[in-house]
Amino acid sequence: MRSIAYRSLGLLFVLSATAAAQDAAVTVPLGGNAYVTQNSPTANETIADDGLHHWDSGKAVISVYFDVQQAGELDLALVGALNGASHSTVKVTVAGESHLVNLSSTAAGPFEAGRFTIAQPGYVKVDLQGVSTDGGYYGDITGLQASGSATAAGTVFANDPANFYWSRRGPSVHLGFKAPANTEYFYSEITVPVGEDPVGSYYMANGFNVGYFGIQVNSPTERRVLFSVWDPPSGGSTTLVRKGPGVITNGFGGEGTGGQSHLRYDWVAGHTYRFLTRAQLDGEGNTLFTSWFADAAARGQCETQTAQGNCEWHLIATWKYPGVATYLRGLYSFLESFDPDHGYVGRRAVYGNEWAKPAGGAWAELTSAYYDVDPTGLNKQRLDFAGGVSGGDAFYLRNDGFFTPPVTSGQTFVRTAKGVPPEVDLDRLP
Repeated sequence: MRSIAYRSLGLLFVLSATAAAQDAAVTVPLGGNAYVTQNSPTANETIADDGLHHWDSGKAVISVYFDVQQAGELDLALVGALNGASHSTVKVTVAGESHLVNLSSTAAGPFEAGRFTIAQPGYVKVDLQGVSTDGGYYGDITGLQASGSATAAGTVFANDPANFYWSRRGPSVHLGFKAPANTEYFYSEITVPVGEDPVGSYYMANGFNVGYFGIQVNSPTERRVLFSVWDPPSGGSTTLVRKGPGVITNGFGGEGTGGQSHLRYDWVAGHTYRFLTRAQLDGEGNTLFTSWFADAAARGQCETQTAQGNCEWHLIATWKYPGVATYLRGLYSFLESFDPDHGYVGRRAVYGNEWAKPAGGAWAELTSAYYDVDPTGLNKQRLDFAGGVSGGDAFYLRNDGFFTPPVTSGQTFVRTAKGVPPEVDLDRLP
């Protein structure tokens, strides 16, 4: 994509509605609530914190999402600035009904987009598409003004500019497990249903107080198995002890620092995958954290690791966590979107067959999970999050996609026990 500097705002549109309409209207900022949902290889449309920029392609569709608490009539208007043109026409579509909006550099805004009927409460999707312009540019849109009876009971949308990055990623959802004391091994499984694996997804299976392990969709052509361990807060750096064939290791930053390892692996939606993590005390005041990965369809043991799928278990890495001797604590799983440009696409996964094995003890099945959502959901920046029991003997997590209604955070769910410990020969792991 070619680089284009943001065009400075030219004419700022001001409200020209009556006082009563102003009281009822809300302005949904595009910076935290919009996505380019359809584009072309040469298009330049960008969603920044202050709204839509570089809108010069008639093929681009920009979708804005917000939640209304009741059915009714919805009046919409575009708020923003017209740059590089004196007139443009934009198509606004809601639930299959479209209206044309004429923007003019000589007229006061906001520019009315007409009235739409909302059949039921929940998320509303508003599509914007350029139709014509006399300057090759449709305008910079900062917000979408909404009013009418559908908004009378309230609207929900991302309204915190400092956190628009997180609101566009969407809410992450978590399952917390109570593990036995001195847990040395944590085992779990994940199945991502077909069609629930968009780019930017991270399905985290084995989380603990200082690390996390799961599978990602990094691009349309790349998928990974990812295992990371943070650095100790008391000082020192997590260091690599060993890694499996094909595994890439490096440090990471951003949300803390630590050691990261990943294997490029073309995991497939619809398959079940197995995750195993160990905490081993090294006798010198440190902890060695190791994770292994397997396709549940692959059975039988093997002495050496060859091509993917030929062995039951793939070693990802062993990381030394310095200055702390600890077993696994704070066991959890989560589902998140890590790509803000794909936060409008829904994803879901089934999490099941969780087991913990204390040092020197027997496997214990973990059938209870505490479900919660991150601050994006708790602060009502987004409402598209859910979790619960799937099929009786597993849990599920779901986020993004602007679905309705959410599942209330802070619940404990209990699945049916399977009663069969995981088939793992711990002495023969690679």
